[in-house]
Amino acid sequence: MSADPRPKGRFPAALKPTPARTTTVKGPPEPLRPQRLLAEAARDARRLTPASGLGLDTPAMQRRMVERLRQDGVHCEPVLQAMLAVPRHHFVDSALAAQAYEDTSLPIGLGQTISKPSVVARMMEWLFLGPNARRHGHLGKVLEIGTGCGYQAALLAQVARQVTSIERLQPLHDLARRQLARQSPSAPHIQLLYGDGMLGHPPRAPYDSIVSAAGGDDVPAAWLAQLAVGGRLVAPARSPDGRAQVLVVIDRTEQGFHRTVGEMVQFVPLKSGVC
Repeated sequence: MSADPRPKGRFPAALKPTPARTTTVKGPPEPLRPQRLLAEAARDARRLTPASGLGLDTPAMQRRMVERLRQDGVHCEPVLQAMLAVPRHHFVDSALAAQAYEDTSLPIGLGQTISKPSVVARMMEWLFLGPNARRHGHLGKVLEIGTGCGYQAALLAQVARQVTSIERLQPLHDLARRQLARQSPSAPHIQLLYGDGMLGHPPRAPYDSIVSAAGGDDVPAAWLAQLAVGGRLVAPARSPDGRAQVLVVIDRTEQGFHRTVGEMVQFVPLKSGVC
């Protein structure tokens, strides 16, 4: 980890600090779709010719992915180094390994997909801009909502002191356990939970960083209650005008919460309960 973990360059244009209640949502005509529709991901996956990832020069592909992220404006060195350290092809089916280092989402089962590398990197970079992360040089105690296949949890573990990740779908929770056991068999600072992510996880609160891979009408009150003073939350939620889904960044200060509205996105719906 570099001595100065803060992203070099300007605060992302879509997330310049402005009160959420007065911010007009700006962004591309089409929303950013970090997980895409499953049909689209499956259609692209069928275009593959290799039957497995064996023989692929994955380290070179991984380096090219990181360089593309750097060229596209991701400047947080700890995030880039984490993406170099965690092999994305370990978290997708071997038949999809040829696409693992493209900036695309891929199906992981149960109608879910692994998010695009660019979106994962940007959300982690925004977490690094939080007061506690700036102060300590890492993301501290992290709560992740939506473990999925475990890829983002593995990345977070590279830049955090402790990671708690919650998944509501039992088969995905089991998949993530297997994937992370292969990736980091001795990583006691990662705790995977099967449960209702909308409730957070009070026993390990407060958290310096909270990130969600699913979006509802608004950020659940439980997440805000579990965010530490000086902590930062990044999650999709309904825009102030109710017409779209946007990324929101919430910082907790001694005086309360400061919310910033970012660009339009399209994440999977945030749901309560377990399956």
